[in-house]
Amino acid sequence: MTIREATPADAEICGRICYDAFKAISEAHGFAPDFPAPEVPTGLLTRMIADPKFYGVVADIDGRVVGSNFLDERNMIAGVGPITVDRAVQNRAVGRRLMDAVHERAASKNFAGVRLIQAGFHTRSLSLYAKLGYDVREHLACMQGNALNITIEGHVVRAAAEADIEACNHMCRQVHGHDRAGELRDAIARGNATVVEHDGRVTGYATILGFFGHAVGETNADVKGSSALQKNSPD
Repeated sequence: MTIREATPADAEICGRICYDAFKAISEAHGFAPDFPAPEVPTGLLTRMIADPKFYGVVADIDGRVVGSNFLDERNMIAGVGPITVDRAVQNRAVGRRLMDAVHERAASKNFAGVRLIQAGFHTRSLSLYAKLGYDVREHLACMQGNALNITIEGHVVRAAAEADIEACNHMCRQVHGHDRAGELRDAIARGNATVVEHDGRVTGYATILGFFGHAVGETNADVKGSSALQKNSPD
């Protein structure tokens, strides 16, 4: 097995592995797949590999790609994932080697810590993360449904702008102890980010409502996933 940096040529096979892995574990526990079709994770990983703010690695066995992992380097706390391994090569320490690679990268870049979100029913991966030193920080709920299309009096939702970043970062630091400014800036640039104003000030924001986004409010935390884990640097 060799671990190397991901290239654009790896995106298609990594996307297929990602789709199959998430589909299998979700359906085994009676949940709908996270991705509706292989093209979705393939597109996602293609963008991540091309983005210099993400670091991607793949695992090769006998010249065949069997897994991948990514590190989101946009914030002071780096984000890990998605990490997926071909089901045909389970129990060969592929996941452990992929995690070691992004941890080494995070250490070389002097990140204060690393975080990830993990499905609570996936006890196999939870065991690996515990061995690697992660602590469970909070339990999160993944909820789906149609928009209610309602408004709350005195609360105005609008598109986020560069001028809102400091207020949003301050709020995030109060809730989580660190901000996620890199993700927020990217979401504003894409036109996805929103803020809510109450009594003339920003009291909440969202990069996007859905997977790979986050939302923060004065009494709310992230709204994605089933459990959040974090591993701090030794110093």
